[in-house]
This record gives sequence, C-alpha cells and structure tokens, in this order.
Amino acid sequence: MCTPELDRRTALRLAATGVVAAGALIGAGAGTAAASSSAAASAEAGTDGHGHHPRQKVPKEQISIQLYTLRNAIGDNPEPVLRQLHRIGYRKVELAGTYGLTARQFRRILDRTGIRATSAHVGPDGDFSRTVDDCLTLGCRMAAMPYAAYTTPEEWSALADRLNTAAAIAARRGLRYGYHNHAQEFATLSDGRTGYAILLDGTDRRLLHMELDLYWAVTGGADPVEVVARDPYRFRQFHVKDRAPDGSFADLGTGTIDFARIFRETRSGDRFEYIVEHDQPTDPLSTAAVGYRYLRTLRY
Repeated sequence: MCTPELDRRTALRLAATGVVAAGALIGAGAGTAAASSSAAASAEAGTDGHGHHPRQKVPKEQISIQLYTLRNAIGDNPEPVLRQLHRIGYRKVELAGTYGLTARQFRRILDRTGIRATSAHVGPDGDFSRTVDDCLTLGCRMAAMPYAAYTTPEEWSALADRLNTAAAIAARRGLRYGYHNHAQEFATLSDGRTGYAILLDGTDRRLLHMELDLYWAVTGGADPVEVVARDPYRFRQFHVKDRAPDGSFADLGTGTIDFARIFRETRSGDRFEYIVEHDQPTDPLSTAAVGYRYLRTLRY
C-alpha cells in the first residue's frame, strides 16, 4: 500500500510534545511578515507589500493539495471530495494513504474525477519495491518520506543512508524520492549541525529531492530562503502552509509567512509543485478553495 510509514496525526502529536526545538539551518530568520493586514493596500499600489513590483505567478499546473488537509471530509469515501477539488480548480493531489482502498481502486477514482496523484507520502523501509509499485500504479512521479525525529547526528546520518537506498530503488523505476520536513530537523545538535544539514550533505543530490514544508521550517527557526540557497535544485516541492501569529495553522494568505518573498528569492530552483496544506482546518473544503485562489492570485 502507498501509505505513510508513520501516521501524520501521530507525527504532529510527537512534534507538539517536545521533539520540536528552535534552531536554524543557516542563520535564524523566520521569513515572515504581517502580510494579511496590508494585502489590499499592496495590491492597490501594485506591489507585494515590500516595495517590489511582482511579475511572476504560480503556474496553475504546478498547484496541488495534500489530501491530509481533507482527511476529515473524505472519511471513507474520497470520490465526492475529489470532485469538489476539481470544481475548485485542482488537477493534482498529494496522497497520505489511500483510505482503505488498494492503489488500483484509488487510481480508478482519480481517473473518474479528473484528478492526478502526482506525489505521495511514503516511508523508505519495509518492502519499498512494493511501495514504489503502488505509487506508480497511482500515477505518482514523486514521493517523500513524511516524518522523522532524531536527536543525535549519528541518527540523522543513518537516516541519510536509508534515504539514499530508497531513492536509488525509486530512481530505477522512474520515481523521484524525497524528504518532507517538520521543525525538529532545524534544531542544533551536539556537533553544531542540524539534522537538515546532515540530510542535505549525506544524501545523493542526483537522486533525493527535498519537499520543503514552509510552515514547519519557519516554526523550527529557519529562513526558507536560506535553506533553499544551500542547493536550490534539490527543492522540487513546497508545502505551502501559513502560520498564524500565535504559531497555529492558518489558511493561506491569512497568516504571517511572506510567501511572495520566499517564492521570489528561490526562483533559481526547479520547483515542480506548490502543495497547499493545512493540518487542522475547521472547514477543509473552504481551506482548499482559499488556498487555490491564493496561489492563483499571488504575484511575486
């Protein structure tokens, strides 16, 4: 099954109970701005709120959504939600499980609704060859490890080795494998490095890409622009998730993360997907609609 190694709900609970530590990969900028209150004035002035005259926009074919955002709306019946996502404008999704269905069954639903699953969250262990089979059946061209939490350099180095092994298996089948971060990767370890730096340095840049979760990077004390600057072409996917002033999750455009700055200053990379996500939405479909509209109208 193309399912996560660790349930994402459990992962977030672990993050909230102490494994998340402040730190920085390179420097300690938070990459945030009080954006929502000035958005209207900036639009009227033709700037992005920071004196720049934006010209770029996110191509609609690069917009996706992580279905974890919709898990409570999906329940055990994904088809109606996928149809509503199609009406909103989405044509791509990232999976975090297949809701009790086989890969082939879920693929048939995707085909009926006009949605493609281009990415999935899956762990690197177990029968990874079968995991790759399922991802390819679903139509994925990318996949990523969803979560890890370690406290020593040695543990992060061992993870880098596991990721290299999995990425090589995936590459032989035409699937790109990557790593999705939370906040703990940016904590400073006993040797002065961070887990994220160890993963970047210890994995094969030709095989393993990075899926940078912007909310969690900022929460971990890192500046996403500086993170990407380490190796721009490894960052193929962004999880575009906003952060409220109190640190909680927010719908896109209503929080404090300066996405225009991040997108503008990381343009030298090779971004494939901008993936909308919200871990605890009150109204998942409204959150999905707000996120799609935000990315379609953002100029940077």
